[in-house]
Amino acid sequence: MEEQHKVKGWRDKLAPREKLLLFGPAMLSDAELLALFLRTGVPGMHVMQYAESLLARFGSVHKLITADRQTLCAVKGLGNSKYAQLQAIGEMAHRFYCSHLIRENAMTSPEITRGYLQLLLARREREVFVVMFLDNQHRLISHQEMFQGTVNSVEVHPREILREALKVNAAAIILAHNHPSGKAEPSRADRDVTDLVVKACLFLDIRVLDHLVIGAGEYVSFAEKGWL
Repeated sequence: MEEQHKVKGWRDKLAPREKLLLFGPAMLSDAELLALFLRTGVPGMHVMQYAESLLARFGSVHKLITADRQTLCAVKGLGNSKYAQLQAIGEMAHRFYCSHLIRENAMTSPEITRGYLQLLLARREREVFVVMFLDNQHRLISHQEMFQGTVNSVEVHPREILREALKVNAAAIILAHNHPSGKAEPSRADRDVTDLVVKACLFLDIRVLDHLVIGAGEYVSFAEKGWL
């Protein structure tokens, strides 16, 4: 009976479902989580092998979920049905993060904030500058894509950020933008514009809690670096 709970070809490993039931979802690898979603492999390839091959091809679960329809459907074993399911998973994750941010203090749940922004920004092909507007308990009021730029730069106007903050009566803000190159390391321009926004907000007693730079599977937090 015990062998029924083992993955064929992975003699000493539990199948993903049994592993999840015994130890919880956090103990599963990306490949095991993906295998649970896929359920079956393709001819000549077990589902675990297939999951590992997809991750190797796309680079990460995030890149797989956010792949466009044409790219995904061109892969053997995938198609419109799997594409629709993956899109639904991505949207559920987005709504999960958003609902938490609306109810909870953003600064006591930094991983929720990061996850939300990574879903929002990581797949964008051009730089996008987002501002999250928070109330005096640091709960999300709204977020706005304030500025859009090119593949390697975006022009930011602090006055526009202040105008929107006053409109929604925000007590604090979190800044975020993406680096389409995938590297999250902030540029000198990123640090300069952050300083400008911080100084502008001081006059209206609005706190800048963080500036997050989002890359491909990585991020840099100005707050964590001690730059704010």
